[in-house]
Amino acid sequence: MDADLYQHIDPALVGNDMRMIVSDMAGRASIELKAREVGLDLSNRPDVLAEVTSRIKAAEAQGYTYDATDASVELLIREIIDGSRLSYFDIESWTTHLSGSIDRSNGAEAVVKLSTGMGRSLTVGEGVGPVDALDHALRSALVPVYPELDSCELTDFKVRILDGSAATRATTRVIVSMASPAGVWATVGVGKDVVEASWEALTDGYIYGLFKAGVAPL
Repeated sequence: MDADLYQHIDPALVGNDMRMIVSDMAGRASIELKAREVGLDLSNRPDVLAEVTSRIKAAEAQGYTYDATDASVELLIREIIDGSRLSYFDIESWTTHLSGSIDRSNGAEAVVKLSTGMGRSLTVGEGVGPVDALDHALRSALVPVYPELDSCELTDFKVRILDGSAATRATTRVIVSMASPAGVWATVGVGKDVVEASWEALTDGYIYGLFKAGVAPL
């Protein structure tokens, strides 16, 4: 697709660059341009373009959004091209526990069990809430194996309730933004509660961070 057909000036001339937004209205042309942004040429891969477009539309129908989560889009494209998801660790299980006391002080604890190329680990994290505790437990398990994540930090956390009429049973969407010397990125997660959605966004965020740091997957 010729970018001059829909922009009146080269963005680079005013200090910007072109960014292709991917959403439930996306067609194959926009997916191809998005892939090109991350160095993937899909011009001769109509099968991949069709699969990515179909998967994005289906995911958006479930509550996912990709207009601000480029990392999730790239992970999906690479999964379809490679035939498997980028893998740096295998999650066995995760749990969270939130407790309160009579003086209204709250605490959260999380336990994460996973395996990496260095073996199996069980880590415990504490935080001001269940998501914070999960993040601490996950980092405690991964940083000793992947020191590249030590400089990776969570910079933003957004939660949206998708079907408010369902009250406490509402589907929840979480967008997590991260940054490291390798750049900035955002991932999305959807679940039946904020913890489940956050876990998906967090794990994908760290997976993408390892990829951006040039770490070879398992």
